[in-house]
Amino acid sequence: MHEVQLSDMEARVYEAVAALEARGQVPYPDQIAEEAGLTEEEVHAPLRQLTERNLLHREDSPMAGLDFGPRWCARQMA
Repeated sequence: MHEVQLSDMEARVYEAVAALEARGQVPYPDQIAEEAGLTEEEVHAPLRQLTERNLLHREDSPMAGLDFGPRWCARQMA
């Protein structure tokens, strides 16, 4: 398998999502931004790019009526 090449911003966002998940926290965009040391606006493009590359996937709130926004889940990098 080939190694996935990520930009610095993509790597920071991916690592932030993985770190939040490892601690049992829900990776919402604001928490991803805080973990990565970025603003919430700065994480939008990397989240989209990582999703397009199939490294993250978006999940919407599982509870009807309690929408805290999308959360992002990491896929294992091969």
